[in-house]
Amino acid sequence: MNIQSLLPYLIVAAVVILAALGIALVISRIKSLKLRKKFGTEYDYTVQAEGDPKKAEQALKERQKRVVKLDIHPLDENARDRYNEEWMEIQAYFVDEPKKAVDQANRLITEVMIARGFPVADFEQRAADLSVLYPEFVPNYRNAYAIAKKNEQDGSSTEELRKAMVYYHSLFGELLSPIETKEKELETA
Repeated sequence: MNIQSLLPYLIVAAVVILAALGIALVISRIKSLKLRKKFGTEYDYTVQAEGDPKKAEQALKERQKRVVKLDIHPLDENARDRYNEEWMEIQAYFVDEPKKAVDQANRLITEVMIARGFPVADFEQRAADLSVLYPEFVPNYRNAYAIAKKNEQDGSSTEELRKAMVYYHSLFGELLSPIETKEKELETA
């Protein structure tokens, strides 16, 4: 066989290889877009933290796998009512003691997370786990936590403390709401 008789086969093989590469690229791009859509700003945060989009995407996929294995469950009505009452007391306390109120809000968020089944040993792991179910609230949680930590060290301004309370309140509301829809999203992830 000479080169001319092999040429059509080589062209077909090259076309097939290029098509396969193109399809793989499109599939990869679609998966990236799905992760970006699901995680929102947390996607960008993770890319920055990992320093590489592929590593970040792998980390986000691992988060999803981890959270699916956790026993995260909604609170019963009595627990929701009790936590809501405690939140109202903390908010009222903010007027007189904003620094202590932020500390109490941080504590209550952690307590609710424990009651829901989230592991809470490390803040970054908490934030990562939360990002799977509540990606839009994690930036606020990170900001509130940073203000609370600053408050512990050298104090935060009243305006910063107010922002922390607003940030905590948004996440608190989500943590108390039923999660059936979020759980279904996890199962299809």
